[in-house]
Amino acid sequence: MKEKALAVLDVDYSAVVTSTSNKIRELLRSTLRRRGLLVAISGGIDSSVSAALAVNAIGKNKVFGLLLPETDSASSSLSNGELLAQHLGIEYLNMDIAPTLDAIGCYQWRDDAIRTLFPDYTSAWKSKIAIRGGTAGQINSFTLIVEDPAGSRYEKAMPLHAYRTIVAATSYKQRIRKTVEYFHADRLNYAVVGTPNRLEYDQGFFVKNGDGSADLKPIAHLYKSQVYGLARHFELPDIICNAIPSTDTYSLEQGQDEFYFALPYQQMDLALWCYNNSKSPSVLASYLDIDLIKAEFIYRDIENKRRATRYLHLRPQLMESVDFG
Repeated sequence: MKEKALAVLDVDYSAVVTSTSNKIRELLRSTLRRRGLLVAISGGIDSSVSAALAVNAIGKNKVFGLLLPETDSASSSLSNGELLAQHLGIEYLNMDIAPTLDAIGCYQWRDDAIRTLFPDYTSAWKSKIAIRGGTAGQINSFTLIVEDPAGSRYEKAMPLHAYRTIVAATSYKQRIRKTVEYFHADRLNYAVVGTPNRLEYDQGFFVKNGDGSADLKPIAHLYKSQVYGLARHFELPDIICNAIPSTDTYSLEQGQDEFYFALPYQQMDLALWCYNNSKSPSVLASYLDIDLIKAEFIYRDIENKRRATRYLHLRPQLMESVDFG
């Protein structure tokens, strides 16, 4: 990837912080009418920068953090989240949501669906989903990867029913987290901060009424590379600034590009920037040092994901318009 290509994502981070902080204060005062901000902190780059922006905007005493691990969360998620909260000096609460997820069948539904492909699968095994096909001009398909307790891995292409059931079950995680967030936001009279970056927001990488639900989304206009730049601008802990993006949803380690995006985030940022700025596929090919055919496939994949996830952005549909002043 060429230095010239990376430069198109450069921004004035001081100006971004100032404008975003001003907008946060304005929204709290005039639109949301809430006295503070609540951020669910995963230990990843997006929630960390969102929390830092919140503190910059209204001060640490009006920002509340939530750490919401579950059975499949990496241990580093909790430790990094605590480190970030302590670094920012905000009050925070650690609540394990695994018992709730277990009670509503999250793990059972997922495991039963996995066993339709791997009958010997038990809770002692690990699993994840991987995406295939989009950058090769094919329809995206999904593969289930499992690992037994001895460390042997197996994978199979997933039929649609199994895929939908596993994704629906794991979406419980984001929806339960959001329920907890809004409980604490309601008791504090705070607004809930959503943490998707532009890449995730544009391409529908969120759960409807889960992590997609929020009162404000302070980094949805920023590419992931710019979010990393803001983390360094805020001088957040190195372990957070250098964190590799992951879904932190499945028990096997899983990168976001493996599960959803066509490319690693730096390249995907450039692809989306080129697409948004009407650059030809040949320009993208030059930036990423790939051939023209693959660049065209990537643009097509961006378009396909936008169409497929439009539903996630929709508000509830009314039968007639309702005027409430």
